[in-house]
Amino acid sequence: MNKKLISLLAVVIAVLLIGTVWLAISLNEEKQVNRDMQELAMLDKMEMENEYQQFAAQYGEMKTRINNDSIVAQLTREQLRTQELLEELRKTKANDAAEITRLKKELATVRAILRSYVLQIDSLNRLNAELTEENTRVRSELEASNQQNMQLTSSNQSLSEKVAIASQLNAANIDIMMLVKNGKERTTHPHKIGAVGLVKATGMKVKFVLSRNTTAQNGMRTIYVRIINPSGEVIPGGGNCVVDGKSVDCTAHEEIEYTGEERHMSMFVPKTTMMPGRYVVQVIADGHEIGSRGIELEK
Repeated sequence: MNKKLISLLAVVIAVLLIGTVWLAISLNEEKQVNRDMQELAMLDKMEMENEYQQFAAQYGEMKTRINNDSIVAQLTREQLRTQELLEELRKTKANDAAEITRLKKELATVRAILRSYVLQIDSLNRLNAELTEENTRVRSELEASNQQNMQLTSSNQSLSEKVAIASQLNAANIDIMMLVKNGKERTTHPHKIGAVGLVKATGMKVKFVLSRNTTAQNGMRTIYVRIINPSGEVIPGGGNCVVDGKSVDCTAHEEIEYTGEERHMSMFVPKTTMMPGRYVVQVIADGHEIGSRGIELEK
């Protein structure tokens, strides 16, 4: 055999070997792909079985939540149908694509029917709860009929008290400002009685805000201020006013027209001996205290 023939045979054998190896690798890869697909199909089938089992159990649970023979019969039929489909699925091989597809469609139908029954039963249960509550309410009203007049009287009295409280004025941001010789407010150390630099306080003024109140009656009002000094005495000068049915001394007062809107007010305190310590400011209107504040004045 000549050398050319031997070389040709060697090449053919090499090509055959390479082809055989490549074919073996391809077959192995194809087998692995098939195994993977079978595993996925098996997992899909198991998931479908779990859903069928859950739906069948839910039908059984819903039958315990409803007291309606007609609906219970319908639920029983759907539960039996779900169980039959589950048995069909268990008998079906995972690689039977056509049957698995059919049972998937059936599963979607079961899911939709189950959802409709859930909504229907929830609606019926809510309606029954409302009817039960209504019956209880009616019985309570009938049992309480003998006390109705007393309750109405008490409610009207409570409402009147609430309206009266809501219509009261309210004084906020109550403060005492020291005044200097020219009658201007001291801008630095406003609560200091003694000298600041070379200027000493010569008097004081009470400032506050009447809050906005649209429920209060508009019209003329007399607003009173009482200032109680550290000795517990009221600084006089504003006459008398009535607080909770008692006549008391006042420090200052002013008559205003109240319109329901917020109003800033200032009242000058009559000349008095000023001493350091805690002062209590009370604002009075309509026979009631509408605001108060304790303020420490420094020496």
